[in-house]
Amino acid sequence: MDKKQRIGRYIKSSAVGGESYNAYIPQPLPPEPPLGMTELYPLLDKANTAIGRLDGMSMVLPDASLFLYMYVRKEAVLSSQIEGTQSSLSDLLLFETHEAPGAPIDDVTEVSCYVSAMHYGLERVKKFPLSLRLIKEIHEKLMDNARGGSKQPGEFRSSQNWIGGSRPGNARFVPPPPEYLMEGLDNLEKFLHDETIHLPILIKAALAHVQFETIHPFLDGNGRLGRLLITFILCTEGILKQPLLYLSLYLKTNREAYYGHLQSVRETGDWEAWIKFFLTGVIETAQQATETAQCIITLFTQDRNAIASSGKSTAAVLTIHAYLQQHPIATTTKIKETTKLSLPTILRSLTVLESLSIAKEVTGKDRHKVFVYDQYLALLSKGTEPLSN
Repeated sequence: MDKKQRIGRYIKSSAVGGESYNAYIPQPLPPEPPLGMTELYPLLDKANTAIGRLDGMSMVLPDASLFLYMYVRKEAVLSSQIEGTQSSLSDLLLFETHEAPGAPIDDVTEVSCYVSAMHYGLERVKKFPLSLRLIKEIHEKLMDNARGGSKQPGEFRSSQNWIGGSRPGNARFVPPPPEYLMEGLDNLEKFLHDETIHLPILIKAALAHVQFETIHPFLDGNGRLGRLLITFILCTEGILKQPLLYLSLYLKTNREAYYGHLQSVRETGDWEAWIKFFLTGVIETAQQATETAQCIITLFTQDRNAIASSGKSTAAVLTIHAYLQQHPIATTTKIKETTKLSLPTILRSLTVLESLSIAKEVTGKDRHKVFVYDQYLALLSKGTEPLSN
């Protein structure tokens, strides 16, 4: 098999100032010659098994919406960190309780917009096919912040962009020029919906992600939207009932290899190496997500038992413990708004939870206290520390 036949073509273009550069036009999907499936099947079987376990776990969770709420936020933080934001999961949760996060506010707002884009997309794909129009709508939600407002939110680019370097002439990679954009995007949309192409859904998602990143259709937000695309494909095709797979943890941990594989596909046509990397990530991430869910269920059960055997169990203490499961960083104001308990009752109940090492006050202030469900947040936050600059 000559994989080099899969390599796209280069178009010679000239930038302002007369400097010429080569822009890359990818071949349409699926790859030709066809993928060597024999070498992919062992990993594909393992990946399907791991996702099946994760999906099965979502069916037996005491509150699947609770895990969904947190896992979506974890994916949002991780995917944004790949692009360089310094927001942690704690920063995002503080921001959502209207408290000042420790990271730059623009970073946290970007992550919050990712959460909005994910939810918007998941609702829309229940009623509409995954189309270019929908991708533009999701991009508009993703870029609804101070940094994204000037980057043509919801519109495919009308100018040349590039990856690495200070201009197209010295860039590491130059995507298709604007006049070739719709050709590539139309082919990608057809690939997503062509029922004559019989490929496993995980492989389809892996191919679509690279193709989207290669086309790079927006001025900004391509990486985050391309990773959202993976989630949307897996959910619309029924591989996942809930978006509990935070693949960005693996892509963040192996960031250099991730970028290397994207570029290698363009330069060598070796889709198989990328798909093996992708499937390994699915296996690892699905296993981690399943283990995390099991650990969280165990923690909640242990803490409920500790409350019950403490002799201090009241309806209010149990109500606040349940609230902290949904919001592991909380203020007394937010607890009061949601539970309708009185402030003295809330403070007494939190004192009980502190004495049992379940909750912890983190500001040291007399007023405007912030309480953290410490062990729960630690389980959720594993892997979400910002990358060092």
